[in-house]
Amino acid sequence: MPDAEQARFSSVAELGGLELLSARFIEHSFAPHVHDSYAIAVLEEGAERYRYRGAEHLAAAGSFALLNPDEVHTGSRASEQGWRYRVFYPQPQQFRELLAELELPHSSAPMFHGSVHADADLVAALLQLHRQLEHPQAPTLQRQTLWREVMLRLLQRHARIPQAREPGAEPRAVALAKELLAARLGEPPSLEELATLVNLSPFHFARVFRRATGLPPHAWLKQRRLEQARALLRSGCAPLQVALQLGFSDQSHLNRQFKQSYGVSPGEYRRACAGG
Repeated sequence: MPDAEQARFSSVAELGGLELLSARFIEHSFAPHVHDSYAIAVLEEGAERYRYRGAEHLAAAGSFALLNPDEVHTGSRASEQGWRYRVFYPQPQQFRELLAELELPHSSAPMFHGSVHADADLVAALLQLHRQLEHPQAPTLQRQTLWREVMLRLLQRHARIPQAREPGAEPRAVALAKELLAARLGEPPSLEELATLVNLSPFHFARVFRRATGLPPHAWLKQRRLEQARALLRSGCAPLQVALQLGFSDQSHLNRQFKQSYGVSPGEYRRACAGG
């Protein structure tokens, strides 16, 4: 039923057990409670009313609410249809580790200021990130990178942290990372593994790589996979063989990415090359 309340809880092992919630609430009301984590709640539909830090707040669709750890708060509907939202629950240690990767160590965990915000680009980025983490069809490398990028933007805008320094060139690290990714198209390394191999922190490596190539590591890897797919198709390989060899989840995954980039399906490309 479209009007039924529902809630889905999940966790992301590759991000230290980061907890996530997707929920639709109508009649449900949260009694005063606390979390030992942060709560980052992105409103997709309706509106929620809650009490936090001695004041009433209203978060409507297109906004997000930020709550610091160990702060008492409530929650109930602020519209007839209730509210639908997606929530991240990062632990303070996860933010400390993220800042340490950027060489911005904090003796204590950063605290968000304000509570309800309507940054349209951040709302979109948070929703995209939550969907990718909840239903992990995207590559691990992509999810790990996106988590760091979105959380940094959130912390820079809504918490008191120093500005991250611009990444240097690090040409040797970028060249080595390209070699490693190209050699493991079918089973690419994680962001942490890549960073360790080039002797940089994961976040610093991701920023250095993007600055040097114009693409995050997972997007660069996707382009190399597609280039290799074209070469294999030209040599007569069937699309299913290509998908299996290059680490696509299945043939339809290859079909989607190939057509997005080249405008034709792998089968059409193979036939055209054979006819030429």
